[in-house]
Amino acid sequence: MPAANLLRGKTALITGGTTGIGRAIALEYLRQGSNVVVNHLGLERDQHHLFSLVAEAESLKTSNTDPNVTIGTLDHLAGDISNPATGPALVAYAVSKFGRLDICVSNAGICQFAQFFSITGDLWSRTVRTNLDGAFYVIQAAARQMASQDPLPTSSSSWREPQRGAIIGLSSISALVGGGLQAHYTPTKAGVLSLMQSCAVALGHYGIRCNALLPGTIRTQLNDEDLADDQKRTYMEGRIPLGRTGDPRDMVGPAVFLASEELSGYVTGSQLLVDGGLFVNLQ
Repeated sequence: MPAANLLRGKTALITGGTTGIGRAIALEYLRQGSNVVVNHLGLERDQHHLFSLVAEAESLKTSNTDPNVTIGTLDHLAGDISNPATGPALVAYAVSKFGRLDICVSNAGICQFAQFFSITGDLWSRTVRTNLDGAFYVIQAAARQMASQDPLPTSSSSWREPQRGAIIGLSSISALVGGGLQAHYTPTKAGVLSLMQSCAVALGHYGIRCNALLPGTIRTQLNDEDLADDQKRTYMEGRIPLGRTGDPRDMVGPAVFLASEELSGYVTGSQLLVDGGLFVNLQ
């Protein structure tokens, strides 16, 4: 786990933040001192995820006994990121609650495996609207806010120019390889990677860093059913040099690194692959 309070005083927005990778990142950002607004769909069937996240965030505060460690505050707002109005609404809400926005993690996405010939127009458009269009709307709104605000003050001994924000787009190893059951999904993740590269160029002179995180096979609610097949899971683990599928907690260190000006202040336009070595062992 990263050292505490690397993100103290910052505000982060995380889409898809109540489950899986987004949830793990949200909790670690709170531990690092950042206030966090998570976005979720607000569906009744998913309320238990939100309630348990809120409870865990409160537990972090009440269990903290170190006066030198600040635990951030969690808030949340429902909304479908495929709606162009949701991104600006999320950013406005975060600013109304915490006064500014310093970190945006575009994490929300869907992945429904399908044979190529069975991919319908509806499945294609839903996947693109959520994974790529939604990422663009949220990132654009976040960048507008970051560009308009003053950077947080840095220590007097810092030799870096102050920065206005960090944006992280959750891409995937699927951006780099094909998938026979993912012909509608892999293009969206390649699109997120390309979007972050272009944003790095477009937003660098505003002091906004933009990077992509590329998870490998991480066990989340999106692939639990697929990995429940013992034969398939064993095959997959045999191809991963570290010998196991990933856990959402494997993503938190890289997410803190990319969000922290202290750790990655000269990192932008990069792609950080977190896959246990799977990509280099694809043969």
